[in-house]
Amino acid sequence: MTRTIRRDVTLGVVIGSRAFFSAAPCRAAREAVLGHLDALGIRAITLSFEATLNGAVQSIPDAELYARHFRAHAEEIDGLVICLPNFGDEIAIIELVSRAKLGVPILLQASNDENDKVDVNSRRDAFCGKISVSNNFWQYGVPFTETATHTCDEAGPAFRGDLERFARICRTVRGLKGARLGAIGARTGAFQTMRYSEKLLQEGGVTVVTADLSELMGRAERLREDDPVLAAKLAAIKSYGTIPEHIKPEQIARQARWSVTVDRWIEENECDASAIQCWRSLQDNFGCATCVTMSMMGEELMPSACEVDVMGALSMYALALASGAPPAILDWNNNFGAEPEMCVCTHCGNFPRKFIGDTPEIGELDVLGTVIGREKCFGAVKGKVKAGPMTFFRVSSDDRAGTLKTYLGQGDFTDDPYPMDGGIAVCRVPGLRRLMRFVTRNGFEHHVAMVRGHHADVVEEAVTRYLGWPIYHHGAEPEPLLFDPRARFRG
Repeated sequence: MTRTIRRDVTLGVVIGSRAFFSAAPCRAAREAVLGHLDALGIRAITLSFEATLNGAVQSIPDAELYARHFRAHAEEIDGLVICLPNFGDEIAIIELVSRAKLGVPILLQASNDENDKVDVNSRRDAFCGKISVSNNFWQYGVPFTETATHTCDEAGPAFRGDLERFARICRTVRGLKGARLGAIGARTGAFQTMRYSEKLLQEGGVTVVTADLSELMGRAERLREDDPVLAAKLAAIKSYGTIPEHIKPEQIARQARWSVTVDRWIEENECDASAIQCWRSLQDNFGCATCVTMSMMGEELMPSACEVDVMGALSMYALALASGAPPAILDWNNNFGAEPEMCVCTHCGNFPRKFIGDTPEIGELDVLGTVIGREKCFGAVKGKVKAGPMTFFRVSSDDRAGTLKTYLGQGDFTDDPYPMDGGIAVCRVPGLRRLMRFVTRNGFEHHVAMVRGHHADVVEEAVTRYLGWPIYHHGAEPEPLLFDPRARFRG
């Protein structure tokens, strides 16, 4: 199985035209968009130029021809790119979309006119045509994505940027709609904040696969010493970070057993992300932590959250899909002195190596180790997150409202020192007090997913436009709306 996050994005390409406009821009637009997609490594599905007049969709027969072709490739297509080099035929476009029945994101592009080429033989009028097509989308309940500007040059770098962003939106939507989340172990009794609704997740297309922690511990114990995968995992752990000299070989070997077992269970159950009971049954009954296991999976874009935080795992997966980078799960944990827009986000030691941005130490859990014995707690990935931009995101299930709910925002990791053990991220978030007030008043958990880089625009478009989950985008200017976004489109 090729996971969505690893699969190349494939986009259907449509050139829309109205017959009495100049046909010349149609070929140029087709060549431009296909050239952009090729340069971005995005596969394109379309008909040949000769299949329709001017290589465009401008009639009902054209619409049916393209719709039939796209239906034949429905399992491959992640999104549609519809380009209007001129006014376009609104009926042909909406008929194509309705007949294809793909239910995928749509990017609607319209080309610029040039001020010295607006005579009857040269004008495009795509500025106006885009409004007509989008009005039909509204009437039919079809969600779509805008380009950064209302019109743009199809051959220009701005449109290439639109296509790159749209591909990440498509990957995020496809990944979340069909996500499979592994829940390994029971929810830790002391953390009622990790409660969630499997039924609301399933309604959103997300399946949760469960396993008893004892089953996996038993499988780990039964692993053969000469298993070549076990030897490879042992070597991988040793090279993943710096291991203190006092750590015994048998501690590392036990951690390798657990990691191999989890990896195999994830593969067998085709899980995209996971959440593991990490506190404290595994340490008491098997003798290791699970942090480095989660860290190494996250490094390979298979995020894993601790404390059986299934909603946290989904939040991490969304960020991984949107960014293509390893995310982490963190606690909103400490104030940073009297700084109103800074805080410290931490976790025991599950951050992926690329998320930290440096080679970590792999040692023992500090807090739990003092209680039950450090020899049972090897496997914590420790390090301070390097400075740089970051995006934060959280999905939660709200049984009272009968929906999933989300918040999202951007900030920065800073290089300010902080003398705490484990995984440490000193963060700056503009308007932090307003954000924390929102979190506490709306019943969100103390966990939050983060990823390096600014990717909030991709996550918001996927979540609001195509999944219909309510969102608070912290720090963003709210889009003026007449209606609840979830009521506007079938989605």
